[in-house]
Amino acid sequence: MPAPTVPRPPASYRPSDPLYSQQWDMTTIGMPQAWAQTGGVGLNTLPITVAVLDTGFVNSPELAGRVVGGYDFVHDPARAGDGDGRDGDASGVGQYAYHGEVVANIIAAAHDGRGMAGINPSARIVHVRVAGTDGLIDPQDLADGLRWAAGITVPGVPANADPARVLNLSLYADFIPLTGCDARIQNAIDAVNARGALIVVGAANDGADASGYSPAGCRGVLTVTSATQQGTRPGYANWGRPVALAAPGGETGHGIPVSSLSGPGGVRAPEGTSMAAPHVAGVASLLLSVRPRLTPTQLRGLLTRTASPFPGGRCDPDPARTCGSGTLNAAAAVRAALASSLGR
Repeated sequence: MPAPTVPRPPASYRPSDPLYSQQWDMTTIGMPQAWAQTGGVGLNTLPITVAVLDTGFVNSPELAGRVVGGYDFVHDPARAGDGDGRDGDASGVGQYAYHGEVVANIIAAAHDGRGMAGINPSARIVHVRVAGTDGLIDPQDLADGLRWAAGITVPGVPANADPARVLNLSLYADFIPLTGCDARIQNAIDAVNARGALIVVGAANDGADASGYSPAGCRGVLTVTSATQQGTRPGYANWGRPVALAAPGGETGHGIPVSSLSGPGGVRAPEGTSMAAPHVAGVASLLLSVRPRLTPTQLRGLLTRTASPFPGGRCDPDPARTCGSGTLNAAAAVRAALASSLGR
């Protein structure tokens, strides 16, 4: 009698969310193949907490039931726009509030047949508001937000009951010269690294060397620049030695399709390294969901080693304008993590 046929798992998984057909970024990084390896909708994965240090919380239906805790670290009442300084309400205020919303949705939007599909639909999000209504970030607010997000005590602030394993920073600190990493931010990064959390940072959008920016130019972060759908560096995207890899960030007229309560018809298509970073943070959380003991160093190795090569071997005709090891490849990263003994 012949042996029973064991059905093979699907080679790819396609979410039913209506915006997914426009999400070129997800197919570019191999998310359909990555999802297939992890059970499609996260049924076989652990829920990993990701901190979004940004403009704050927006009540997006894409994240219903998976937003935990949160805190507002904007100390200046004049810039906070909510009538006081630091407080336990992490809600975004003002014209830039959508920024933190779309970053979080790229990481974790539900696969529920409504809106967009996020990278890790089982992830939990903790919003850490560090940007004022002007969109600017005070270095001390950022340093304290970093510590708190990872579960480190910050004087005068209640403990974070939901420490994050991955921190996404689609930002850079203002009010300081762009001449190198700010010492306050570097000290906070060192403390977060010691806690075993990965910090993913956008390289910034000035078409310049990222080395002078905080935190993109700091030690101990995974700095991400933008790539177009073709795998090249858009002109706005920062570059240089600190950049570890690239991820879809879009370009003029061809941004990253995302659900947003503030967008026409509930959709936006922003561009920038702010959009590139959460692709990496989302994939990092997916790797942790299947290999929960991975360290930040091991995560960095998996993400950079499995990146897809740039066309012709470089992201930019100028060899000085480097973009790291390649473009994020989620399918290859998940495959490598599952095949490895790391993080078991």
